[in-house]
Amino acid sequence: MRILVTGGAGFIGSHLVEKLLADGHHVAILDDFNDFYDPQIKCENVAAFREHAPIHHVDLRDNGAVRNLFHREKYETIFHLAARAGVRPSILQPQLYFDTNVNGTLHLLEAARTTGAERLIFASSSSVYGICKEVPFREDFHLTQTISPYAATKIGGEFLCSTYSHLYNLRVVALRYFTVYGPRQRPDLAIHQFTRKIDKGESIDQFGDGTTRRDYTYIDDIIQGTMAALKYDGPMFDVFNLGENETIQLKDLISAIEQSLGKKAKINRLPEQPGDVPLTCADISKARKLLGYNPATKLNEGLPKFVEWFREMHAKK
Repeated sequence: MRILVTGGAGFIGSHLVEKLLADGHHVAILDDFNDFYDPQIKCENVAAFREHAPIHHVDLRDNGAVRNLFHREKYETIFHLAARAGVRPSILQPQLYFDTNVNGTLHLLEAARTTGAERLIFASSSSVYGICKEVPFREDFHLTQTISPYAATKIGGEFLCSTYSHLYNLRVVALRYFTVYGPRQRPDLAIHQFTRKIDKGESIDQFGDGTTRRDYTYIDDIIQGTMAALKYDGPMFDVFNLGENETIQLKDLISAIEQSLGKKAKINRLPEQPGDVPLTCADISKARKLLGYNPATKLNEGLPKFVEWFREMHAKK
């Protein structure tokens, strides 16, 4: 199958490309290697397979470049993982997030429609649930309010996808990822950032009293669920949660990282951040039933694996 992975040089994308190649697909990558974090990290992510997956340096905001690529290459399936990520940066740059995540998704959908692509798998986010009072979060919740520009762009992307699916018979599967971690995790995310700073003896910022809870999902489990969406043949548009269905408090996460590193954290306690949700927790019963999703890595197993990768990477530098 001819597949395009947008954001294929990133954390989740590079793992997905590896799996698709291992399964025998013809895979290409679209990535703009922007400066949200060091582009060299993305270069390292794709180093092992760059000879097997052509990389197209395209910015999704450039409609002409996206259109030209699709007309030239003719993809059957698109995994759309590219996005400006992060809740807090989106509050500072809402226009950039809208232009990339909403307009960029529209450009991609138009290119897919006009070139006859058959399927698009959209990486959404648990942030679309906002401050939900009912736990765990289910896909059929009526969502009325997001609390960050990033979350708003993700629910906007879902609605665009559902519209194109309805109008143009494009099969779309939207996957709401719940805080993904593991080897190659972005350096700005909590587990990676905390690990790096604790290891160096630097202080870490803890926003709030440490009681916020997250549903952390190991990368291998996310890839298993994402790959399953490739064969899904239910409704033409559908949405699934991909999480672990377990939560951990921020202060307990810090303790777990301390234990894995064998070092104590210096904690800089700060007020809660606008846009941060107090809790994420996925109901994954739908994904289990219809995708065969079966998360297997608990945090007490996945965190030491991440720390091992972190140490190996820093030993090479």
